[in-house]
Amino acid sequence: MTVLLVLVGGALGAPARYFTDRVVQSRHDSGFPWGTFTVNVAGSLLLGVLFGALASPWLTALVGTGFCGALTTYSTFGYETVLLASRRASLYALLNAFGSIAAGLGAAGLGLALGNAL
Repeated sequence: MTVLLVLVGGALGAPARYFTDRVVQSRHDSGFPWGTFTVNVAGSLLLGVLFGALASPWLTALVGTGFCGALTTYSTFGYETVLLASRRASLYALLNAFGSIAAGLGAAGLGLALGNAL
């Protein structure tokens, strides 16, 4: 049953990631990967809320592992950061690397606090 929950969550999270990335990126005229940044921070916040609220194992499998796992993307974050650096957009590469980590940790911490308050 757990595998099925992860599959369903992933099937919802992957298109949500793609759609969110495309919508966010289309609204920005810079070379910064705002779409990936957004899905990673949103996923960190959601996962923090989930664990802060001490969600049930089935909800953790569905939303935490499945949905958030498919929504967020470390590989694209890494690729885009390296791509920015290779294109000599060093400032964007540094902002993406350090900003994503700081914002993701901050969002996860805020999510934990919000989840604990529920």
